Amino acid sequence: MRRTERLFALAEYLRGRRTGVTAEALAERFNVTVRTIYRDLDTLRDASMPLSAERGRGGGYALDRSYSLPPVNFTAREAALIVALGRFAIEMRLLPFTDTLDSGLDKVRAALSTSAQRELLTRLKELTFQGVPGLPSKKAVRAAIERAWFEQQPIRMTYVDGNFIETTRDVRIESVIMDRHETRIDATDLHAGERRHFRLDRIEHAEVLRIQPGPAND
Repeated sequence: MRRTERLFALAEYLRGRRTGVTAEALAERFNVTVRTIYRDLDTLRDASMPLSAERGRGGGYALDRSYSLPPVNFTAREAALIVALGRFAIEMRLLPFTDTLDSGLDKVRAALSTSAQRELLTRLKELTFQGVPGLPSKKAVRAAIERAWFEQQPIRMTYVDGNFIETTRDVRIESVIMDRHETRIDATDLHAGERRHFRLDRIEHAEVLRIQPGPAND
C-alpha cells in the first residue's frame, strides 16, 4: 500500500471508530512500524484533521467524526459578519491560531455564489472595527499552542518572565485568555503542579510533547 493510500485509509478507519485505538494496534493493522504510524498521525494533524489522544478504557488515537462537515449555506449578510469578525481577530493578533481561522474564512467565502461574494465585498467595506493590537508572538509558537490546545497535549516552552529570566517548562494548557492587547494561556506546570498564566508574546519557543495513551483499564 502506498503512503497516500495508507493515509487515506488511516483517516477513514479512525473516523469510522467510536473509540480510540493505540499506535501499536494501528501499526499491526496497516503492517507498518509504530514509528511510521506516528509519522502518519503527524501528517494527518498537519492536514488539519482533529486527532486527539485519550487515556483509559477505550483510549487511544481518535479522529473527530465531524471533521468532514456537511455543506453550510451562508447568506451574504451572515458571511460578511463572520469574515469581518474573523479578520478583526487576525489583525488585532488576539488569537494564537490565526492560520486556521484564515483558512476557515476562505472556506466561508468560497461557499458563496458569485453574486453573494460581490455583495460580501461591498458589505465588508462598510464594516470597521477598531482596537488595540495584541503584542506580537512567534508563528511557530502560535502553531504549537494551537496544536496542543486542540489535541489536549502538553507543551515544552521556553518562557521569559518580566525580569527577563528565561526558564523551560512543561505545561498543559487549561484555557486561552484574550484581553485587549495581550493573549495569555492558563496552564498547569506538569512538574510543580502549579497553575498560572503565561503571556503568549513572552514564549520564545514551544513544542508539543506527544504522550502515548495508556493501556485500557480492566
